[in-house]
Amino acid sequence: MNIQLSEEHLMIQKAARDFANDVLKPGVIARDEQQKFPEKEIKELGKLGFLGMMVDPKYGGGGMDTISYVLAMEEISKIDASVSVVMSVNNSLVCWGLEHFGTEEQKKKYLTRLAKGEIIGAFCLSEPEAGSDATSQRTTAIDKVDHYLLNGTKNWITNGGSASVYLVIAHTHPEKGSKGINAFIVEKGMPGFVIGPKENKLGIRGSDTHSLMFTDVKVPKENRIGEDGFGFKFAMKTLSGGRIGIASQALGIASGAYELALAYSKERKAFGKTISQHQAIQFKLANMATEIEAARLLCLKAAWLKDNDMDYTTAGAMAKVFASRVAMETTIEAVQIHGGYGYVKEFNVERLMRDAKITQIYEGTTEVQKIVISRAVLA
Repeated sequence: MNIQLSEEHLMIQKAARDFANDVLKPGVIARDEQQKFPEKEIKELGKLGFLGMMVDPKYGGGGMDTISYVLAMEEISKIDASVSVVMSVNNSLVCWGLEHFGTEEQKKKYLTRLAKGEIIGAFCLSEPEAGSDATSQRTTAIDKVDHYLLNGTKNWITNGGSASVYLVIAHTHPEKGSKGINAFIVEKGMPGFVIGPKENKLGIRGSDTHSLMFTDVKVPKENRIGEDGFGFKFAMKTLSGGRIGIASQALGIASGAYELALAYSKERKAFGKTISQHQAIQFKLANMATEIEAARLLCLKAAWLKDNDMDYTTAGAMAKVFASRVAMETTIEAVQIHGGYGYVKEFNVERLMRDAKITQIYEGTTEVQKIVISRAVLA
């Protein structure tokens, strides 16, 4: 594994960093307080090619590798995790899933617009009683010969109100367990499809998270992804790559908090010298820097394995477990280093601390990742 970044990697990293600082940073605190979805910023992100980074250029994508995606996710997440989760879902779950498992007609109709950022997508797996246990789907899709009849509720859906295209997982043959699950492309505006109120969340408050209700929604047969019964495999394969995106988001949150704490420690004085000259603070910064570097290497390893068509399931799970823990610990320490100012919104670290927690929960909790890892090491 060569960890030397190419010229292209460095250019992509810089472009993401510049966008985060120039476009996202000025309004990030206000968007968090107002729970405002960053619609204008997301459109600009799409124009730069960051919403379909790994998609083949023939479908409107950037044709970039996963390492480029990790680098960009880290830079965007340093400033605004509410924007980076939109980027992650659209890239890792929606675009990747459609490109690898969709039909040519589905790609032309949906993927091209998603990759260009003209529209954004949502991935709908979680339900009120089916979170970590993804096989317990209560949403049903009854086969009616020329269409499916979709009924049920999905919870905690990122981009729930702003998406135009939704990849929905539902049971068609409950008696077959996980082999009876299908994945469908559902469009906003289909009769019977209702979007619930926006959730009032602890963190990533700019991201719009909603419940979705489906009542006798007619989904055309051609909107099923893959063969009958492929839905559970589709969800698991897609989420394996998605975890690299969330690990990179956690890395970015940690990295952003560390950079703020480092800068503050060089300015704040206590007992006649800057706090960066006190060993207690130096050791905190040393621990933060070391753990962030380790998290970065885990993310890059998982991305490298994916780019080289090797099994990245365990590596992705390890990256997510470790990076999300580092995000929590680093942001807490960043608040501590700031002291009272760390509790004040204008210093940004309290927001990063709130944003960090979700990385241990969504797209597979820490506990689920440990199941994945333990199965691999015990095989």
